[in-house]
Amino acid sequence: MTDEATAQSVPAGRGWREATQEALYGPGGFYRRPEGPAGHFRTSVHASALFAGAVARLLCRVDAALGRPRTLDFVDMGAGRGELVTGVLAALPADVAARARGYAVEIADRPAGLDDRIVWLSEPPATITGLLFANEWLDNVPVDVAEADPAGVPRLVLVAADGTERLGEPVSGADADWLARWWPLPGEEGLRAEIGLPRDLAWAAVVDRVARGLAVAVDYAHTADSRPPFGTLAGFREGRETAPVPDGSCDITAHVALDACAAAGASARATARTAHTPHETAHTSSGTAHARPAARLLTQRAALRALDLTGARPPLALASTDPAAYVRALAGAGEAAELTAPGGLGDFGWLLQPVGIPDPLVQGL
Repeated sequence: MTDEATAQSVPAGRGWREATQEALYGPGGFYRRPEGPAGHFRTSVHASALFAGAVARLLCRVDAALGRPRTLDFVDMGAGRGELVTGVLAALPADVAARARGYAVEIADRPAGLDDRIVWLSEPPATITGLLFANEWLDNVPVDVAEADPAGVPRLVLVAADGTERLGEPVSGADADWLARWWPLPGEEGLRAEIGLPRDLAWAAVVDRVARGLAVAVDYAHTADSRPPFGTLAGFREGRETAPVPDGSCDITAHVALDACAAAGASARATARTAHTPHETAHTSSGTAHARPAARLLTQRAALRALDLTGARPPLALASTDPAAYVRALAGAGEAAELTAPGGLGDFGWLLQPVGIPDPLVQGL
């Protein structure tokens, strides 16, 4: 925390959620820049086209579970510059591609040259029949940060534009309830938590737009048995981690309490409130409650292996019979290994929420 003189420079009541909202999504914000997220960090989408291929196979399984509807939706939440939805549409078999309708949901302007088949939106369609896929979207839904004061009381962390912090009022209301349930802070000074309620609401709201199909969130994640004692708030700029400074110069992100999101998305009827970020919705897709099968959490490694992406090396015999094919297969194995690597992308969490269909990954696990 800062000293008293510095504390006076911090605007009263400006928590990390409000500051991040403006820094990322306000006029001139980080996510409105022309270079897009790929200019600053590398996701699974950017690591290999194999990721889009695996998502395309998942969409085909959803299609089969839906009985091959006349129109099959694929919604890419937080689409960046449309890399994933472009890759998925390109990887679909012809008969599925002919029925597929791709949506990119992003606050930035539509990039030039994007496939005309892709519909560019600032929020997801009101009704979705197919697959909604949110790759590293929830980690950029802004959240407030709480820190235990010398008496062990969780207080809101306030932040200035230069990143200096001080403690504000005690956390109260729905945020305090969320902390008590999902991330209780022991009474030890300095312990921190990110208050994930806005992410729960954001996830519940988009899941509620899925009439039938599957919603998937993929992100840096933790669960109740492994909450980090000092939180995970971080900044990223030009491929490197940096201090989180809410001035629009860097990405600001924090790992996601996916277990809390799972509970919110699996409720009998998604609770929707006023939007917290430009990526969120502020209303439900229907006025009736609909039961959903249980949500499921698994690692990216397990999910991609269930989608036939293993990272296995090609047989050496292929090098003799078809050297070019061997080199291509070896490169593919290396990319698959990166996507499934322990300690890296393979440890990402996948949250699956089926709506009106069986879990399409069960057959592959």
